[in-house]
Amino acid sequence: MTTEIINALVFASVVFARFAVPLTIPRYPLPGIIVSMILDAVDQTIFQQFTDSDLPGYQSYDKALDVYYLAIAYISTLRNWTNLIAFEVGRFLWYYRLVGVTLFELLNSRTVLLIFPNTFEYFFIVASAVRLRWDPLRLARNHVLAAAAFIWIVIKIPQEYWIHVAKLDTTDLFKERVLGVSDDTGWIDAFAQNLWIVPVAVVLVLGAGALIGWIGRRLPPADWRLSFNTRFDMPPSDVLSVSNGRQPWFWLLEKTMLIGLVSVVFVQTLPGVSAPVVQVVLATGAVVVANSIVSHWFAQRGTTWRSSLVEFAAMAGINFASAVLYIWLMPFTSGRTGVIQLLFLTLLLTLIVTLYDQYRPIHDRHVANATGESGDVPQVFPLFASGGRD
Repeated sequence: MTTEIINALVFASVVFARFAVPLTIPRYPLPGIIVSMILDAVDQTIFQQFTDSDLPGYQSYDKALDVYYLAIAYISTLRNWTNLIAFEVGRFLWYYRLVGVTLFELLNSRTVLLIFPNTFEYFFIVASAVRLRWDPLRLARNHVLAAAAFIWIVIKIPQEYWIHVAKLDTTDLFKERVLGVSDDTGWIDAFAQNLWIVPVAVVLVLGAGALIGWIGRRLPPADWRLSFNTRFDMPPSDVLSVSNGRQPWFWLLEKTMLIGLVSVVFVQTLPGVSAPVVQVVLATGAVVVANSIVSHWFAQRGTTWRSSLVEFAAMAGINFASAVLYIWLMPFTSGRTGVIQLLFLTLLLTLIVTLYDQYRPIHDRHVANATGESGDVPQVFPLFASGGRD
């Protein structure tokens, strides 16, 4: 097997894993987000170990896939989060970071990422960890805000400064300062030259276990057995009846904003894709409206999607046709787009739209259950208020 084929297979395998694993987040939030983070952290190491190149072109796909898995995480909160205060805070943190990433791609200033830290990711992990054994509704407003503030100030701002402003590499510093080897030394060789790290690691693991046990004994009684699966958290099967097949204006507004910002980031990061921001926003807005019209047309006739897969296939057909039309019209527009890149972009956006359409009515049911069908949603950040029921 030639080197080129091996490189292509490794590249395709990593991209497929980073595309598929986030799809587990709605059903298994904590394992899904953690494995997605691990894949993001080790992908370059995989390339170095199994190919003769670090595939520099992958960096662009890496940024797009980072935004993709966080978008899936946010959309999964529509499905799973019954605590409306936590949902409002999480939504604010997600859009705040998404705006920051968009500005970074447009301005190419790393300071922007320090101002707009990725607090949402760790906040999502904390909320998902609580749900493993406790009812999230037990979290009061001050608990939620305190957790978000701690993550923002104590964890994320120093981390963003370390990575994006100081541009320090933790693994390189660990090899050079702790293990005393050069940064290009393989991990196996580095540890082989520093066997003292084994007893130290054992002591740290035992200490961490003791700390976790100490904290566990002081936690309130659990509400249920340990469970990573959110299937049993779902509201009744009549959830879709909440919206009566209609798309409230705030659904369309938020979805357009979500897809527009994500699309701008994708266009700025993917290789072989170039288009003015205004053109991207208008094009994606048209696609979102077209998808909504199709869903509304089916709903008016009493037809519902049998599954997310059926809706995804239908929407993918519409959006791929739109992409082909865009490619045909490109000679009359500014910018350039490769066919593969455009189809990749279309696939990601279609998946995000499909999941949003599937899960937003479930959020409406959570709102209805929490407010006694009144639709009076407790709002922390009214700018991103869900608007209650239609």
